[in-house]
Amino acid sequence: MRLTTFALAGFSLCLTGQAFAECGIESGSVRILSNDFPALRAVETAAAECASDSVTVTANATTEHKNLQVPALTTNPAEYSVAIVANGSIVPLLNEGLVRPLNELVEQYGQDLDPSQLITIDGNIMAVAFMANAQHLYYRADLLEEAGVEPPTSYEEVVAAAQAIKDAGLSEIQWAGTFGAGYDLGQEFINMYLGMGGGLFDGGSATASVNNETGVAALEQLKALTPFMIPEYLSTDANTVQADWEAGRTAMMVLWGSRAAGILDDTGAAEGVVENTRLAAAPTAGGTAPATTLFWDGFTIAKNVSDEDAEASFRAMMHALSTDMANANAEAATWLIPGATETDASIGTKASANAGAIAYPMLPQMSLLHTALGAELPQFFQGSKSAEEALADAEAAYTAAARQAGYLQ
Repeated sequence: MRLTTFALAGFSLCLTGQAFAECGIESGSVRILSNDFPALRAVETAAAECASDSVTVTANATTEHKNLQVPALTTNPAEYSVAIVANGSIVPLLNEGLVRPLNELVEQYGQDLDPSQLITIDGNIMAVAFMANAQHLYYRADLLEEAGVEPPTSYEEVVAAAQAIKDAGLSEIQWAGTFGAGYDLGQEFINMYLGMGGGLFDGGSATASVNNETGVAALEQLKALTPFMIPEYLSTDANTVQADWEAGRTAMMVLWGSRAAGILDDTGAAEGVVENTRLAAAPTAGGTAPATTLFWDGFTIAKNVSDEDAEASFRAMMHALSTDMANANAEAATWLIPGATETDASIGTKASANAGAIAYPMLPQMSLLHTALGAELPQFFQGSKSAEEALADAEAAYTAAARQAGYLQ
């Protein structure tokens, strides 16, 4: 997996007077940990404008952020003062008590925030959301038209359309998705399973419930897509899927909405790709809602940092999350920032949301189940285990981890 470090410390050497006046921060250290994609790099670049002789701003934008965040925020002082998270990745930080309530900081410096941006748990504001994200359908209108098929709205239609495109020899890759073993494959299963109406846990308990008819159907539907994918589909992530799309190799895919701006910007794309790319809601999978989950991205402030660094970090993020930043990077995300301009890049995410896609579960034990699914399900796709066996192993791996973590007796 590609590891990219996006360092902004150098900005502190040249951004002094005006940035200091705009941010109003007297002193402190702002240290940001995040995923690595253009929208977050835009936020971090804007935060770097707060650097001065007495304020440092650094950022580490990396695809390994989920593996780094807990150990990095556990140290005292924490390695990072800001962790940019989603409704899935915030849970481990909440479980370990590694992020602080933001009520007082919001009251003092968050007057421009919309109430819908405030992620509140038991009366405490634990994060500030600034963008929405979801996986959704991308398709090549020209290839579907040449194959004589309509844009698919269900996975049954996806398979039929992919077969027609394959039979006509119109595209090297008829379907693509992030099926890489681990987090990505776990996410694909969760999307499909929830889209089929499945419940991940028994009632209100922490007991996993995926080894059932719906779980088997979800795996079989995912496997039905694989004849139309590259042979190495268990190693694909968002970067490889996007690269194949821009190279003109792919006819249809489900990919994150946060990738839409980079796909539509015509930079490095093969001829005919951008003008024929269309965005739509994720396909359904037997139910009425798209088989995807909605995410918000937002920021938290580490508990194990000084109050000075916490205030500096919150104010730097408030400066970064301005309407001007959002509109200067309008195509980069579906921004939740008040006054942000709506763009073509947000069509797919909004279509999935408007069609009834549910939010990714923000449950304390969710990351353990996600990890277990990503680790155990590849054996089904490799043919070494049946769907029932792989799901049983995922439940067993989850149960062991949940007991160790204290979620199950």
